[in-house]
Amino acid sequence: MFWSLVKIVLFIVAIAALALGAGYLSEAGGGVRIAFGGVEFNLGPLQAVIVALVLIFAIWLVFKLMGLVGAVVRFLSGDETALSRYFDRSRERRGFEALAEGLTALASGEGRLAMAKAAKAEKYLRRPDLTNLIAAQAAEISGDRQKAVEIYKRLLADERTRFVGIRGLMKQKLAEGDTDTAMKLAERAFALKPRHQETGDILLRLQAEHEDWKGARKTLSAKLRHGALPRDVYRRRDAVLALSEAREVIREGNTIEAREAAIEANRLSPDLVPAAVMAAQAYIADGKPRLATRILKKAWAAQPHPDLAAAFASIVPDEAPEERLRRFQMLTKINPEHPETRMLLAELHIAAGEFAEARRALGDLVEKEPTARVLALMAAIERGEGSDDAVVRGWLAKAVSAPRGPQWVCENCQSVHADWAPVCSQCGGFDTLAWKTPPDTGAALPASTAMLPLIVGQKDEKEDQAEDEAEPQEEEAEERPEKPRPPAADAASEPEEWEREI
Repeated sequence: MFWSLVKIVLFIVAIAALALGAGYLSEAGGGVRIAFGGVEFNLGPLQAVIVALVLIFAIWLVFKLMGLVGAVVRFLSGDETALSRYFDRSRERRGFEALAEGLTALASGEGRLAMAKAAKAEKYLRRPDLTNLIAAQAAEISGDRQKAVEIYKRLLADERTRFVGIRGLMKQKLAEGDTDTAMKLAERAFALKPRHQETGDILLRLQAEHEDWKGARKTLSAKLRHGALPRDVYRRRDAVLALSEAREVIREGNTIEAREAAIEANRLSPDLVPAAVMAAQAYIADGKPRLATRILKKAWAAQPHPDLAAAFASIVPDEAPEERLRRFQMLTKINPEHPETRMLLAELHIAAGEFAEARRALGDLVEKEPTARVLALMAAIERGEGSDDAVVRGWLAKAVSAPRGPQWVCENCQSVHADWAPVCSQCGGFDTLAWKTPPDTGAALPASTAMLPLIVGQKDEKEDQAEDEAEPQEEEAEERPEKPRPPAADAASEPEEWEREI
């Protein structure tokens, strides 16, 4: 831009100088005399200007011709000139056209065509950092994994494409199921680009699958340090890793370190139910029931859970049902309308023999949230109040086909787990298990299951009706005299002695 402005200014200055010179010659009224080799030329002012312009053009043309001759000489000697640059621009244009066609074929899923266009682009451009990327992805699409691995290995030689090569090899190893090699490649890729979110997540998941909890916590800290992870998510996942590390220490038999790790996990995430339970158990074993109670109350306020209630009961394991009911009031006063709190109260009242209070604690859960646990509690209440067996069995039959209520559900694949785990056993997701009601799969239950409450409720009625009908028949049979039968009929109807034994 600046050089173009300079050239424009110089052109204007040259035109102005020529105009001034021509004006000066016109006012002087003279001319220009040129003597050369005994020949003399007398030129007027206008003729002098024209001759000057022609002379300038001739000099420019001579210099250009000299430059062209020099370019031809350099071209013949192998040096780069305007002529070679012309051919280079043509080759570059065809190379980028092939590259664009390769990208289009890659986007449309035509792997073989994309590989051919990438080879053509490499022939014209000689840019392996561009063409190898397309060729590797095209090989993956076409199913040629060996070719893809070869190209990714070539990318390792260039500093600009090393990360892409490592990431490609990592994905190939993951597809093959070689998680050990994939984790090593993920560590190298994460070291090159710690801000890359996908690589960091894959490395964290692989470390969790291999139970490398310390390495996973280092990876998590690096993601936080480079801004690839929010702080609240970091604290939650660090608590999960600390809890997993505590479980590992427990398996090794080191109870002191396990207690410290469990307490640390609960400190990082007080609402993490397994961490709260483990920390409470650590305090109970250490003879600190007040600290255990404080932890469980805080976790119950965040999310009521049956494991928290079981841990709270283990603080005083040998207490009477009435004493337990009074002690649990400090827990049941928190979130009193939560279904888990109401079911816990019902269980405590049933254990204490207060069945009317248990029914009052359940309230409208039977209509609003008829889970298997709620219906089983109703069966226990009916049994305790002395209801008929048909009524009790009717509630139990309903519980068979009722929803199971909240469970540990993976938020990625929606699979249900019996116990909490840091990694989903189905999809391998890290920290994806949540305590919630599983989604309705829409699977139809068998008709026999749906008929269970009706069958159980009517069974005894039919038996009672049959008994009522049988009583007058027996009375009539006693009153009627027995008719004599023919001897042949008696012999045929009565079984032999050996038949009775069989």
